[in-house]
Amino acid sequence: MTTSCSCRRRQWLGLAALTTLGAIGSIGALSLAGCGDRAADAQAIAPKEFGADTACELDGMTLADYPGPKAQIHFAGAADAAAPMFLCDTVELFSTLLQPEQVRKVQAVYVQDMGRADWDKPRGHWIDARGALFVRGSKRLGSMGPTLASFAQEADAKKFVGEYGGTVLRYGEITPAMVDLGGGSKGDTKM
Repeated sequence: MTTSCSCRRRQWLGLAALTTLGAIGSIGALSLAGCGDRAADAQAIAPKEFGADTACELDGMTLADYPGPKAQIHFAGAADAAAPMFLCDTVELFSTLLQPEQVRKVQAVYVQDMGRADWDKPRGHWIDARGALFVRGSKRLGSMGPTLASFAQEADAKKFVGEYGGTVLRYGEITPAMVDLGGGSKGDTKM
């Protein structure tokens, strides 16, 4: 039986398409498996509460002394697995995570839900940062000045925007340019 050239070409293209779709499906399954592993890691590591004298690992500021949302990062292979890297501000969190030289494996990242926590003295109410919403550009200040207010619920984030201004962003929408800690006289436009 002879098959025409165009028929063979259609069969070959169909086989190539199925092979490609199969490969994409496999990659998707592997990607989802990776996400599941990361979610399992995050669930396995519970957030820790900071003490009255806990200092920010970037600047030494005492977390309990300043307003606004705080953050914690749990790195794989840390000397003390129970002790996260505490940060006094969510801008510092993203600045740390989005640096090109940041290569340590992150097991869990938590921020405070400002829909439930007291802005001036936030304690507890830790949520997974990867699923949180963040308000950028509000009138509320954190320990380092302008901050990213973190929320578990979209309704709380929108209510905050209505009261203090700003824009609601998801974790993956925050870019390095939004969290530049360069500052100094070059970054201070009021000088």
